[in-house]
Amino acid sequence: MSGEAEKPRKPPRRPRSAAGPLRRSVLHVDARGRARMVDVGGKGATRRVAVARGALAMSPQAFDALSSGRLAKGDAVAVARLAGIQAAKKTSEIVPLCHPLALESVEVDVELERRARQAVVTATARITGKTGVEMEALTAVSAACLALYDMIKAIDRAAVIREIVLLEKSGGRSGTYRR
Repeated sequence: MSGEAEKPRKPPRRPRSAAGPLRRSVLHVDARGRARMVDVGGKGATRRVAVARGALAMSPQAFDALSSGRLAKGDAVAVARLAGIQAAKKTSEIVPLCHPLALESVEVDVELERRARQAVVTATARITGKTGVEMEALTAVSAACLALYDMIKAIDRAAVIREIVLLEKSGGRSGTYRR
């Protein structure tokens, strides 16, 4: 060391989105850059709906066992639906900055696509509230896909969960989004 006083370090600059400066009111960070839960206390309640989708692709043997109901663990589609609903209700326990929500409805559908050898999971979450339900719909799809994987893994450990995405959301200040 040369004996000179060290210069104070500047905090790293936060990247900005291509859409322009980030709005402080919707960031999950405080003025010092620490993670925080967004304060939705001043927002009005609106009807909010979110739809998400994902898929589990599998081998022909696993798909045949799933579609014919011959899995050793039982009715995989029913288990996946229940896992998705249960996970949506627990989203705030899984995703740290999500608000606990009193969901009004969660629907989880599983469609078997023989040609693609996959189970397509779609979840719809609804609420009248101050914050959206996108994370609940996405969490429902994730859990349903994981439950399906658990049900078929004895036949196909190479099964792949594919592209879990938000298809649409409505309500709130940002309005409607459609993929």
